[in-house]
Amino acid sequence: MWLYLIQGIGYGFAAAAQPGPFQTYIISQSLAKGWRKTILAALAPLVSDPPIVTLCLLLLSQVPAWFQRFLYIAGGLFILYLAYGAYKAWKGFDANLPNSESDTRQSVWKAAMMNALSPGPYLFWSLVTGPVLMRGWRETPIHGIGFLAGFYVTLISGLGVIILIFGIARELGPKVNRALLGISAIALFIFGLYQLQSGIFYTLP
Repeated sequence: MWLYLIQGIGYGFAAAAQPGPFQTYIISQSLAKGWRKTILAALAPLVSDPPIVTLCLLLLSQVPAWFQRFLYIAGGLFILYLAYGAYKAWKGFDANLPNSESDTRQSVWKAAMMNALSPGPYLFWSLVTGPVLMRGWRETPIHGIGFLAGFYVTLISGLGVIILIFGIARELGPKVNRALLGISAIALFIFGLYQLQSGIFYTLP
């Protein structure tokens, strides 16, 4: 089981550290709301991933090309929506303005929605981690459970560290916070456009 546990830890670290729209989103939320109101967003993969993992395993690690196109377009539109939200937060930034009580719960569901609409998790689970999980599970369910445990403990811990780092950076002052929030809005906008054009111009085999 240790071999699969170590593999899960390695892949979990890679998934958390890989730059992408989901990571950019939690960074922007950390800057806008602080780490305390964003930390639960690190749990978003536990909400969005079960159906993704199930789908990818049922498809035997092959996501249909038409479905990839749909995910790129839907994900791109949703990321642009989040970029607009980050832009509004930047434009109306007020360091003394308190956040509502529901922000913490909403951040989890928004982050989960974004993760579910991104092609990254589908491709990752169909082409990378899915085959490892299937092989381990076929050997013995303990291997599969060890792989999943290592992956998600590391992934969630890594996302939590990212949220803490940028949440602490928020305390450096309103000018720095507003500048970082603007950068995250631009990054989300770029990710959204790139993902949208990837879906529109995606070449079906």
